Amino acid sequence: MENPEVLGKAGKKVVILGNEAIARGALEAGLGFSACYPGTPSSEIGITLADIAKNTRKFYYEWSSNEKVAFEACAGAAFSGVRSLTAVKHFGFNVASDSVFPVVYTGVKAGMVFVVADDPQGHSSAQSEQDSRFYSRMGMIPTLEPSNTQECKDLTKKAFEISERFELPVILRTTTMVNHSTGSVKLGAIPKPKTKGRFVKDFERYHSIKPILQKMHCVVLGKIQKMEKQYAGLNCIEGTGKTGIITSGVSYQYIRELGLKNIRLAKLTMTYPISRSFVSRFLKGLKTVIVVEELEPIVEDFVRMVAKDVNPGVRIYGKDILPRVGEFNCDIIMNAIAPVLGLRKPDFSAQDKWLKAIKIPVRKPVLCPGCPHRSTFYAVKKVLGAKPVFAGDIGCYVLGMFKPFEMQDFFLSMGASMGVTHGIEKVSNQRTVIFIGDSTFFHAGMPGLANLVYNDPKPLIVVMDNRITAMTGHQPHPGTGITAMGEKCKPIDIEAVVRSFGIKNVRTVNTYNQKELQATIKEFAGKDEIGVIISRGMCRLLYRKLMKSQGRKLPKFRINPAMSVRCAQHAKEIACPAIQREGSRVSIKEDMCWGCGLCAQIFPKGAVQPVAVGQASAKKGGKK
Repeated sequence: MENPEVLGKAGKKVVILGNEAIARGALEAGLGFSACYPGTPSSEIGITLADIAKNTRKFYYEWSSNEKVAFEACAGAAFSGVRSLTAVKHFGFNVASDSVFPVVYTGVKAGMVFVVADDPQGHSSAQSEQDSRFYSRMGMIPTLEPSNTQECKDLTKKAFEISERFELPVILRTTTMVNHSTGSVKLGAIPKPKTKGRFVKDFERYHSIKPILQKMHCVVLGKIQKMEKQYAGLNCIEGTGKTGIITSGVSYQYIRELGLKNIRLAKLTMTYPISRSFVSRFLKGLKTVIVVEELEPIVEDFVRMVAKDVNPGVRIYGKDILPRVGEFNCDIIMNAIAPVLGLRKPDFSAQDKWLKAIKIPVRKPVLCPGCPHRSTFYAVKKVLGAKPVFAGDIGCYVLGMFKPFEMQDFFLSMGASMGVTHGIEKVSNQRTVIFIGDSTFFHAGMPGLANLVYNDPKPLIVVMDNRITAMTGHQPHPGTGITAMGEKCKPIDIEAVVRSFGIKNVRTVNTYNQKELQATIKEFAGKDEIGVIISRGMCRLLYRKLMKSQGRKLPKFRINPAMSVRCAQHAKEIACPAIQREGSRVSIKEDMCWGCGLCAQIFPKGAVQPVAVGQASAKKGGKK
C-alpha cells in the first residue's frame, strides 16, 4: 500500500489526500466495481483503489482504455445491482459524455458515482479551464461539491445514497485544490461489498427511443424536483447580517479563513439541483449578496433569478468583481470583496517584497533524464529539420513544444493529432509528422488512424511507446501486459493493430538506437504514403524501478574533460537535465544520469565514457 492510512480502522483519524478520502468513502459505501482512465487531478482516486483491489481482492478495479469505456463499464455494473464508481478529469467528462446523458434517462439499479475533477488553474490540463457544472445542468445530473478532505469521504458516501435512492448516477464535482489538499479525516466502517449481480431485461427502461424517451425525460425531471426538496438540508447558513455571501466547494474554505464579521454565509453542498427554497430563505432580509465561485457564474445566475421574486431590491455582486479565470485564494477574494464590505483593501506590498527577496530557482519544463521521448525528438529533428508541421497529443511528450525541440505545433485533446493533421493535409501541401503516445493510441488514436487510412492523407506517424501511461503515474494500458489488479494478460501489439488497418510501412524501432531510428525516419519520410514508426523505449522512471527490483544498478556516463568544450552544442540540442553546462564546458552530473546512452551516440567519438558500476566518483556533481 502506498498509503496504508486509507485502510485504517473505523473511528481512527488520519491525514490523507482529498482523492484518497474519496476512495475511502467509496469503500465505506460498499463499492463493488470501479473503472477509470487516469487523468490528473483525479488520478490518485484510481491509483488508490487499484492498489487496494490488488492487495485485498475484495472488489474489482480496472484501468479502462478511455473514460467513455470506463463509465460504460461502471454503468453495466450498476445496471446489474453492484455499486460502482468512475473518476475523470474535466476533459474525461467530454470523452464520456456520449454515454453519460443516456444513463441518466435509463437510470441505475445500484449506486453509481461519477467523480469529475475540474482544474481551474490549468495545473495539469492547460488546454482549457472547463467548468463541468454546465454538464450537470444540461444532463440533469445530481451534483455534490466537497469543500475539504473530510467532506470528500462523507459526500462520496452520500452520493451513493442519493444515487441508489433515486436510481440516477450522481456527480461528485471537485477541483484540483480539493483533490490534492491533505486534511484530517475520521474514518467510518467498511462493509463487505456486493460484487456480483444480475442484469434484468426491461424494454421500457433500457431502450431510449420515442415515445419511451419522452416518458424517461419526464421521470428524470420528477426525480430532480423531489431531490431538490429532500436534500436542501445538505446546504447550510451560518452567521447573521444584512450582507450575505453564498459559495460552494473550496471557495467556502477561503471565506471561512478570512474571518469576516457580520456576514451571513450560505454554503451550497448540492450544486445541482440548487434548492430554490434554500436560496430564497437565504436572500430574505439581505441588502447585499456576494456570490463567490470559481470559473463561470452558474450559482450567481441562479441567485439572480430567485432574487427577482423574493428580494428584488437586493444588490448582487459576482463576476463583476471576481475573475472568471484561474483558481481563487484568500488574497484574490479579499481584494475583490473588501470595497463591497466597506473594508480597506489589504496591503500585500510587504508580502510581495518578501517574496521577491526569496530567490526561488526557475524550473523550466523538461523531460526526465534518459526519457525515451528526448531521443525520438532529436532523431526526427535531425532528419527532417524544423520545417514539417508537428502534430502533438496529450502525454509527457507535450514537453516537446519547448526548446530545443519545438516539435509540438499544437495539441488539443487525446487522439486529436490524427484528425487535425488530416484536415491540414487535405488543404495544404505541407509535410506533417504526428507524435502520439502508446496509451493515447489505445485511448483515442485508432479512430483517427482509421480515418487517415480511409481518406488517404500521407503523414508520418510516430507512436512514442514508453510501455506505460507515464504522465499520470505509471498506470498500465492494453499494451503493457498487466492489469490494474496486477494480473498478467496478453498485451495488444501496436504494430499488429496498425498493420490490420492495411498500412504497409510499419516498423518498431528501439528508441535509444539513434542510427536505426534516424535511418527509419529517413526511409519512411521518403515514401509517398502513410508510415508508422513505433519508437519503443521504456519510461526511464519505470526502467529505474525495474532495475532496482532486480538488484541491478543503472549504467552511468561521464564526459572526458579534454573533450568537454566540443560537446557544448550537442548538449544544448538534447537538453538533458543530467548534463550541466558551465560556460563553454559541459559535464554529467553523476547522481542524475540514468544511463540512456543518448549522449554517447551523438557527442564526438570518445567524449562520453561509461563509469564502471561501483566505481563512480564520490564527488557527486563534479566534472567527470
